[in-house]
Amino acid sequence: MLMDWGHDIVSRDPEVLNGDLVFARTRVPVKNLVDYLTAGDPLEEFLDNFPGVSWDQAEGYLRMSLRASEESVGAGTSG
Repeated sequence: MLMDWGHDIVSRDPEVLNGDLVFARTRVPVKNLVDYLTAGDPLEEFLDNFPGVSWDQAEGYLRMSLRASEESVGAGTSG
């Protein structure tokens, strides 16, 4: 079963990379983007090395992650 989130930003399919979360219509694991950024590499370097991933997908994933983090910790509440 194929599942898409965030308007074709990422997808998960058990038949693609054992069901790892990948950028939609690619075989590029989302984890690769996280690894690049945590290593201090710029987004442009990631995109140069994985041309199948668009700027919009990478930025969209980062925005989705921020939104999910905000929701999970009760964003907008006073601490």
